[in-house]
Amino acid sequence: MEEKANQFLETAPVGRLMRSYAVPCIISLLVAALYNIVDQIFIANADYLGSYGNAANTVVFPLTVVALAVAVMIGDGACACVSILLGRGDREEAGATIGSAVALSVAGGILITAVYLLFSDQLLAMFGGTVNAETFYHSRQYFFWITLGIPFYMFGQAMNPVIRSDGSPRFAMISTLAGAVFNMIFDPILIFGLKWGMMGAAVATVLGQIITAAMAVWYLCHMRSVKLNRRAFRPSLRLMRRFLPLGITSLLSQLSLVAAMAAINNMLRKYGAVDPVFSQQDYAQIPMAVVGIVMKFFQIVISIAVGMAAGCIPVAGYNIGAGRQDRARSLFLLLLKCEALVGLAALLVVELFPRQLISIFGAANESSYYTAFAIKSFRVYLCMMVLATVNKGTFIYLQAIGKALASTGISLVREVVFGVGFALLLPLFFGLDGVLYSMPVSDLLTFVITVFVVRVTLRELAGGDRGGAARPARVRANN
Repeated sequence: MEEKANQFLETAPVGRLMRSYAVPCIISLLVAALYNIVDQIFIANADYLGSYGNAANTVVFPLTVVALAVAVMIGDGACACVSILLGRGDREEAGATIGSAVALSVAGGILITAVYLLFSDQLLAMFGGTVNAETFYHSRQYFFWITLGIPFYMFGQAMNPVIRSDGSPRFAMISTLAGAVFNMIFDPILIFGLKWGMMGAAVATVLGQIITAAMAVWYLCHMRSVKLNRRAFRPSLRLMRRFLPLGITSLLSQLSLVAAMAAINNMLRKYGAVDPVFSQQDYAQIPMAVVGIVMKFFQIVISIAVGMAAGCIPVAGYNIGAGRQDRARSLFLLLLKCEALVGLAALLVVELFPRQLISIFGAANESSYYTAFAIKSFRVYLCMMVLATVNKGTFIYLQAIGKALASTGISLVREVVFGVGFALLLPLFFGLDGVLYSMPVSDLLTFVITVFVVRVTLRELAGGDRGGAARPARVRANN
């Protein structure tokens, strides 16, 4: 067995490790989220786009999340697996895992791009793009250019956690930040200066994604813990079967957003059509535009929650691989406390300052109906933010310590059974308000399950031997 790399993960205080890994990860995810959010802010404040452009952005957003879902499944799964392998001192197997992740992310990006180009109109209609002709026009334009950047986007997002597993969370952050800064600079130039509209927003985004992908390629050639050769990049089904299950929770957490947005957008279109105000042609796009904005704020908060948990993956995985369940337990408890604090801070913001939040997205150019519905949406849809952040952190930490089955199970219940089910069911009884109720009801019921799973997990980690050769074997057996 080779000498272990990154051995400081087994000896440094867990609080310090969490800060050093989680902060860059949070910034990376926030920056990735800001790609679409920055587009929406500039689009909303362009008077020739307004709420039609906002609605178009909302339509396209879940389709970009599908690509992100596949990328984070590959990247987070590889990150967890590589961290465990490095904890055991197996550098060669870690390098082969990274190579397979690279090959899979490239192939996946090309495949999704081809599907999107072939079925663009059908996909846009599926996510509510046909609410009116103006929204559909802007959706098609934005989606075409965004699709051309999918391979770069997926590669950059998949490699980000792999870079963190190599002990370089700061580089992972900088590579994402570089692309986002480029996007923020060129968005106003292309949207306001050149009047390229939705195409300008998309082109700025794609160019930023290319920069992030290029930096990831450079890093792969200069890795610290492993050395990649040509043989490492041969796709291995054996290795994919090992690391992909560890990324299933990340996949589901993203795909659930897609499924929920498909259900929500169609419910908004259906019940908006019978609403006294939003049934009018000039206001038909408002519910979709507003809920899209609310979900963007939710994405910012969840990026922080996910970033904290994902930042713990290399630390938790390494210590599980090294048999240090005591450290994995301490880290889990610290993470849960931090997740609750993030949720509480977000809850105070949405309940106290909804008018200020919506004003960022061009409310000054819209009707009073727009502002009133937006305030209500923020306060109702996000009223269980504390539970949402704790739930999300738990899902991800479970996959970090190798409990893929438990992580996938409760994530599936929250994101698909509850998330989509209540989005379809509650509007039958409460109309448009039912769409808003679907999120807090889902988070509340999921939290009940999460509490039970957390108690069992903490008890198992407390029962593991400190030096622990036997305990990691039992953890791996769960998968």
